[in-house]
Amino acid sequence: MPEYKAPVRDMKFVMQELLDCDSHYQKLGYEDASLDMVNAIVSEAAKLTEQVIAPINQTGDEQGCTWTDGEVTTPDGFKDAYQQYVEGGWPTLAQSVDFGGQGLPHSLNMAINEFFSGANHSFAMYPGLSHGALATIEEHGSDIQKNTFMPKLVDGTWTGTMCLTEPHCGTDLGMLRTKAELNDDGSYAISGTKIFISAGDHDLSDNIVHIVIARIPGSPEGSRGISLFIVPKFNVTEAGDVADRNAVSCGSIEHKMGINANATCVINFDGAKGYLIGEINRGLNCMFTFMNAARLGVASEGVAAADASFQGALAYAQDRLQMRSLTGVKNPDGPADPIIVHPDVRRMLLTQKSIAEGGRALIGYLAQLVDIGHASKDEAEKATAESKLALLTPIAKAFLTEAGLECTNHGIQIFGGHGFIKEWGMEQLMRDTRISCLYEGTTGIQALDLLARKVLGSKGEILKPFGADVTAFCVENLTDEAMQEFIKPIMAYSADWQKMTESIGMKAMKNPDEIGGASVDYLMYSGYLVLAYFWAKMAKVAQDKLAASDDDKAFYQAKIKTARFYFQRILPRASGHAACLANGTESMMELDSEDFIF
Repeated sequence: MPEYKAPVRDMKFVMQELLDCDSHYQKLGYEDASLDMVNAIVSEAAKLTEQVIAPINQTGDEQGCTWTDGEVTTPDGFKDAYQQYVEGGWPTLAQSVDFGGQGLPHSLNMAINEFFSGANHSFAMYPGLSHGALATIEEHGSDIQKNTFMPKLVDGTWTGTMCLTEPHCGTDLGMLRTKAELNDDGSYAISGTKIFISAGDHDLSDNIVHIVIARIPGSPEGSRGISLFIVPKFNVTEAGDVADRNAVSCGSIEHKMGINANATCVINFDGAKGYLIGEINRGLNCMFTFMNAARLGVASEGVAAADASFQGALAYAQDRLQMRSLTGVKNPDGPADPIIVHPDVRRMLLTQKSIAEGGRALIGYLAQLVDIGHASKDEAEKATAESKLALLTPIAKAFLTEAGLECTNHGIQIFGGHGFIKEWGMEQLMRDTRISCLYEGTTGIQALDLLARKVLGSKGEILKPFGADVTAFCVENLTDEAMQEFIKPIMAYSADWQKMTESIGMKAMKNPDEIGGASVDYLMYSGYLVLAYFWAKMAKVAQDKLAASDDDKAFYQAKIKTARFYFQRILPRASGHAACLANGTESMMELDSEDFIF
């Protein structure tokens, strides 16, 4: 099993050198988030990750969760690890001080969450779902609801879930059947079945607070008639203490491809007491608060998986002896050379490294936009941040999870036959990561959100704020000879991005199917370009650091060399996506559905 090490040095590079978190935090009023505090938190999170959370990853996968008489038990070590996580105050880090949180930046919390996910995907999901529940209650809940549920969600005594999917409907939430009937006391009786509920039941916390969508009788059909409810596993007293069991039960747990140590549950609501959040029939709008927070978390999972697979593959490639280098013996004292000398192994390792580090930069940037949305007093600045988030969130979620899955596949390949064997841990990474391309909206759903709802829906206006940043960076470095290998491709691909957006819009006016046919290729093209921009920015920082000092020389040289690999061997993939979407949907749609024969 690979020994996971939290990528502390690279995280500090992204936060402090690339994104200047110190100035960012001070500008927004996060006075406690000094560099010393940031460094201390990152270091302590690394210790918890490496010493407590990572060691139970493989055993958790082997044991899985167990379901007995409606109750779920987590694998050995999970309950103790979660208790240490709570005692360390980690759930409170970025939560409001009004409810017992530390009030630190969300971007700092996002950084350490990558460590947890990279070390143990299943474990990280238990507290991860609580963040979305907290964000939803804080933004849309009443004062009573906030005071009742938030303090113990904040301190980790309770955990939260999101209950959307039903047996007959997944993405099409307008088809839901779960109903909510008004009780005499103003609460609602929630009845229905939800499936695929991550962390839906477990033995880690004293209560589980479900955020549930349901339909009130008489509401409009479809998504216009969805309302949102808080439904706790155990009822709660006015003082905020656990009372009797609510009519909520776990009907079973799913037997899955991966994330076996996280309970994915069938949850039954049999007239369970629930509390309306927000307005009647506005539940989907409220739910997007949860979903957007979750999508950034899932994007980070893709980065974490790429990094964890890279760590394992790199150690193996440096140690495993196979064949001799074609350019001459590199290990004269051994029977063969380490496989890291072979170009194809280098190709896979550098793909992993470039996706993990480029994705980390993108996630760090998006997390700072979240900070601005929460803490800025400048309404124009907040509006710009929200526009950039709206554009980049579906790109990050879909592109980074697809690329992260590819990286875990490379990890198996580098190990060869050993990668297919469970004891080495590489196949678990791939199994655990596969879900990230599915939940919180599949790649296809993210692509439709990006192209149809965001880009074409705004007539291209949503591209302008982020596009202006890219243009400004290119103009600023236009005369820097050392940057031309990065600036020229970005300018060319950006121009093509604009042209293809206009072309799809024109085609869609004649045939709406053109949007669906182009959407995934459009998103992937966007992802490769966005990561190229961040790699160019990282290369610039590295060049400036090398010009100023010889300190950490190898680290900065590696940044520039990895950027060069990305631009020469990864970014060109975008051209293939451009060619595919230019060919339109005709070849997709000309075969009649009944003619799919075999």
